[in-house]
Amino acid sequence: MLEQQERLWDYDAVEPGQAGKPTTVLITPENIGEYALVAQNRNSRYQDASANVEYGGSLVAMPTMALTYAPLLRDEIAANSGFVALEDSKTARRQTPFAKCEIRWLRPVYAGDTITGSRSVLEKYERRGSKFVTFRVEATNQRAEKVAEYDYTCIFEYTKGQRTVPQDQGTAKPEALDVRAIPDTDTPHRLLSFGSLQVGQELQSLDISESDEIILRKNDLRLAGKVVTSNIHTDEEFARKNIFGGAVNSGPATLSYVDQMLELSFPLRAFLNGGKLLMRAITPFRAGDTVTFMGEVTDRRDTEGQKIVDCRVKGTNQRGHLVCLSDATLVLPE
Repeated sequence: MLEQQERLWDYDAVEPGQAGKPTTVLITPENIGEYALVAQNRNSRYQDASANVEYGGSLVAMPTMALTYAPLLRDEIAANSGFVALEDSKTARRQTPFAKCEIRWLRPVYAGDTITGSRSVLEKYERRGSKFVTFRVEATNQRAEKVAEYDYTCIFEYTKGQRTVPQDQGTAKPEALDVRAIPDTDTPHRLLSFGSLQVGQELQSLDISESDEIILRKNDLRLAGKVVTSNIHTDEEFARKNIFGGAVNSGPATLSYVDQMLELSFPLRAFLNGGKLLMRAITPFRAGDTVTFMGEVTDRRDTEGQKIVDCRVKGTNQRGHLVCLSDATLVLPE
């Protein structure tokens, strides 16, 4: 009887154009700082406005915070379309996990801004036996200016069975999150300029370790929508029934680490004034794992007065497995 009552929002029920209700989020110094902390980015410019010299002493949101101040909320898209999301089903519950995401930035988001997020189904498609759904999320500020948009792709059906999850769990124990910030005194001297960089040049690398505490705190940071207490990031038993065979961190969390790694080599303006970042998830990133993010410049060009740089970033775990593959296009200031 219950199965007849549930209208499951499975792949066949998803249609391009289905949309959720708009959300409104006030950006505060506190949520800018908290997002940076759960991204393990302790740069003081996200905690102390005076430390952000690049933006004249104003607090500016970390680029990938777009996924938090304008969240996807696919369960709300399902409900607004008259369906029950698979994650919320009482009869056929399963996850529709992250596959890839591309973010495009148009302007910075400051503390004090009010951001309206809108979300809808962009497309659905099949590839090599698996079924994917891509969502478009747009974020605009109180002046009706678009600040960012992203296309977020989920796996709705995975026909190859569960992915193999290593049994030798990582032993890394990252430092606990707190409000301590690292003064941004060295980074500006290491930032690359368009005139000095070369194709093939290596970027500053970054090692990031994951823990249960960080995964849980990232999951609980919700500026819109409900907090989900049971998913493949927080519930090991449920996660074992899904395609990754165990609990993993979220795709947006890994995306924030790629962001942080690129910030070691490029100014914020390179992201926020027309930059974009695409990340594809390859292998699960689990608590205890350490991933090294390394990148290089793949192209540089001067297009109609814009100094554009393309980069490729690979994240590799302690087992030597590729965790993610990212491509960034950044617009460097003059």
